[in-house]
Amino acid sequence: MSKRASDGGKNGDKKKQEVSPAARRKQIIVGLVMGLIVGLVISYFTTFWYWLPAGLAFGLAVGAIMKPPPSQ
Repeated sequence: MSKRASDGGKNGDKKKQEVSPAARRKQIIVGLVMGLIVGLVISYFTTFWYWLPAGLAFGLAVGAIMKPPPSQ
């Protein structure tokens, strides 16, 4: 077996940066808006309105997963 670095280039030893609640809230809102747009566009082209909730769920997931920009 080959020996590789255990951290794999990640910041394993460094202290995790705290994200402010305002930045987290902004990311969720941005994700929801993005999902609303995606859902509306897909719903318009497919004429199937169930894509709207799917788009909102997608946006919520993306907003929750995305890393907020570091606070200055």
